[in-house]
Amino acid sequence: MINNKVLSIILGGGQGSRLYPLTADRSKPAVPIAGKYRLVDIPISNCINSEIKRMYVLTQFNSASLNKHIKNTYHFSFFSNAFVDVLAAEQTMQSDKWFQGTADAVRQSMHHFLSNDFEYALILSGDQLYNMDFKDMIEKHIESNSEISIATYPVNAKDATSFGILKTNEDNVITSFIEKPAEDLLKDWTSDTSKEMKAEGRNYLASMGIYIFNRDLLIKLMENPDTIDFGKEIIPQSIDKHKTLSYQYEGYWTDIGNIDSFFEANLGLTDDIPKFNLYGENRVFTRARILPTSKISGTVLNKAVIAEGCIIQAKSIEKSVIGIRSRIGKNSVISSTYMMGSDNYESLEEMEIDKIDTLIGIGENCHIKNCIIDKNCRIGDDVKIIGGLHLQNTETKTYLIKDGIVVIKKGATIPKGTVI
Repeated sequence: MINNKVLSIILGGGQGSRLYPLTADRSKPAVPIAGKYRLVDIPISNCINSEIKRMYVLTQFNSASLNKHIKNTYHFSFFSNAFVDVLAAEQTMQSDKWFQGTADAVRQSMHHFLSNDFEYALILSGDQLYNMDFKDMIEKHIESNSEISIATYPVNAKDATSFGILKTNEDNVITSFIEKPAEDLLKDWTSDTSKEMKAEGRNYLASMGIYIFNRDLLIKLMENPDTIDFGKEIIPQSIDKHKTLSYQYEGYWTDIGNIDSFFEANLGLTDDIPKFNLYGENRVFTRARILPTSKISGTVLNKAVIAEGCIIQAKSIEKSVIGIRSRIGKNSVISSTYMMGSDNYESLEEMEIDKIDTLIGIGENCHIKNCIIDKNCRIGDDVKIIGGLHLQNTETKTYLIKDGIVVIKKGATIPKGTVI
């Protein structure tokens, strides 16, 4: 089988500063999405659905929660060679430095990869939302006798300036590459895309940061310690020397690089027909929790996604994603909000013994809009949080406002009667 010849390497990214404060004490791949998953579940699930079951996840910042999630989630047969292993940056006799970039992360971890028998390395990003069959990409890579394949995504002129743009010939072989081209250069960078894509003005091929390398070539390319990044150095320098294939992907794909794109991707799941389909054949896998069903009393729900184990008495919830074990009190109005939920329930005994004044979750008579509420937050009664562009970017100990989105920090307590 082709997939027994493939080893998957998932890049966990750097410090994740653009997703702060969601990455304040967790790595980017460990950030919760869609109420019950983690970002890392997306590339891992795509691999499993493509029958690729040998995976390494490379990370170096705040990797404890990621380690815990993967350890508790991905268990394969004792008689299988399948695994998902986290490789955090480590000091070795060869290097005592942190990962300096995507290629450097792979270089420093090569001794782990080479202990496996594989012919092709599938390199993925840990912070993208998409659903792809890698088998088809691998088969086309082999059939074309390519040494490198790059997944490409058709984009319009407005978006093209934010990506690395590739140009292809009639055989889908990449002939040139430019990083984030200026608008006046775009006329020379169009490629042949499908009729549907052309109708939408998507005539430029952006690199998705998804690569296939032949094993021997990857080993050779990793010998140069001066090349530290795939997108900025390895790929541009390899196109003229090694046959590099473009694999066009036209499904839903988004790079969750900042708070705005993260917020938009999550709320997009509430659409009647969401662009990212959680209900199709290709399942998204995550930790199997044994939680009760959600209990909802007197609440008007409209375009709401509710995870397991919630206790909800809100007045209304609209265009919002409510995560596991969420509690929302009476008469509260929630709209355009992603509430991540909590890691545990508070018992009546705990409330009495610890004299807890503000419970985990959202209290009564609250109005929450345009907000991300991280895990284990406590929002008191009569709190009003109305995000929007009328708010200035700011940060306090308990919340951050960025581009009109209010982010309540993990474990924060917002006292009764607070107005933001």
